[in-house]
Amino acid sequence: MLASGKGITTYLPAVEYFIVNLVIALLVLVAGWALSSFAGGVVKRLAARSPRIDPTIVPMVQTVTIWGIRIFVVVAVLARFGVQTASIITVLGAAGLAVGLALQGTLQNIAAGIMLLALRPLRAGEYVSIVGKGEGTVQEVGLFLTRLEQYDGVHLSLPNSSVWGSTIINYSRNPARRLDLELEVSDPDRVEEALASLRTWIESVDGVLDQPAPAVEATGFNEGKVVITLRVWMDSERYWAQRFALYRQASQRLEALGIGVPVPLREARNPGPAHIKGL
Repeated sequence: MLASGKGITTYLPAVEYFIVNLVIALLVLVAGWALSSFAGGVVKRLAARSPRIDPTIVPMVQTVTIWGIRIFVVVAVLARFGVQTASIITVLGAAGLAVGLALQGTLQNIAAGIMLLALRPLRAGEYVSIVGKGEGTVQEVGLFLTRLEQYDGVHLSLPNSSVWGSTIINYSRNPARRLDLELEVSDPDRVEEALASLRTWIESVDGVLDQPAPAVEATGFNEGKVVITLRVWMDSERYWAQRFALYRQASQRLEALGIGVPVPLREARNPGPAHIKGL
């Protein structure tokens, strides 16, 4: 019994040391995990308040901040138990290489996301078209996916590599956009009257920019009717509302002159049984 008691006493310091290390490691792990989430939230709030930081980059910076702290915490916890950090770094490097070879497509998405954030062909809040993939308002460019909200409310998620490898048409980047509005006049004798009236009207329309100056010209013929084109510039933010309003108001302007926008007509004739082949 005495020998047994001495044996237990011999191991007590090691057990106490292990328990103390375990408790400290758990506290460090819990505190580090909470700190990482808190730091990520702080980064997100500070970035959202700064007008110099593009909102598109915020989600990626937040994710990198959170997981950077968590990896450091895990390494610190393992070092507490006597694990050599140099060996951990070596293992992480080898594992990273193996995972990188296995997940080449995923790494391509990360690299493409970094390029999108660095060159910024699109930003959060802009309306873009990814040719062949879809179009919508940019919500987020993340580590792996670019998220768009389409005009009909449908949420569209595209891999970053698909976005980076496609033509990107940005409809919101420039402050002004041009609208070409075509109308038809069926009476050639009244074309000059229509042009003069439309020029006077378009210069007074709210939202149409003075520079570049609006242009109203006869630009062609279509089945005996003269085509009149109104070429105007307007703010990108008001483009669609102004577009719909101008189509409506321009047609009303011609109606007020007694010209009106011609309605296409087609005449269908019945050839009769005598013209039916085989009779």
